[in-house]
Amino acid sequence: MNEKQENKKVFLEIVSKLKDLIIREKLQPGDKLPSERVLSEMLGVGRSSVREALRSLELLGIIETRHGGGTFLASSQQYRLVELLATFILQENQSIRDVHKTREIHEKEAIRIICANKRLRELPVWESLFLKIELETEVIRDHILRELLIASENRLALRIWIQLAAYSAGALKKVTTEEEKPILQRLLTSLRLGYEKEALKAYTEWLDYL
Repeated sequence: MNEKQENKKVFLEIVSKLKDLIIREKLQPGDKLPSERVLSEMLGVGRSSVREALRSLELLGIIETRHGGGTFLASSQQYRLVELLATFILQENQSIRDVHKTREIHEKEAIRIICANKRLRELPVWESLFLKIELETEVIRDHILRELLIASENRLALRIWIQLAAYSAGALKKVTTEEEKPILQRLLTSLRLGYEKEALKAYTEWLDYL
């Protein structure tokens, strides 16, 4: 097992133990979690590993950190919604293809939202990305996708997407290739013009490279 796989295994074990702890202690949304030091001792893992797991759970909206106050389970409604998604994402035996498909659903919806909103279509980020691609400046794949999610102005969807994208990090962290650039330019042009059908078609073509 390589280092990346080992880190992933440790992370999943910590999340699973945290979930068991929440159930065992009958913690409710709004209740405070033990400190990093206490969790480290209770779970039998290093504090840095606990910290990383908590950070990921915070991104998902399952917990929230209050400055000087500690870490708490998030509010009931958001917690229950995202917990179901997080449980699905973090299960080792789930098909990775399902995770990719779920990520793509969020990306496609972001494209639809942007195409339907003139203000979002006119954001300067699209022109900037277009010029970077045209001038052959290095553009990381997930930078484009992240901007789509950010521009759609759905913070919960962005949080979920970040976790989903982690499973595609190898492909999404690569620089766009010469073959991808014309497709991305079509995607960005269609996006700026509000041509949803054409934008989604370009996005679908781009998926072959991801």
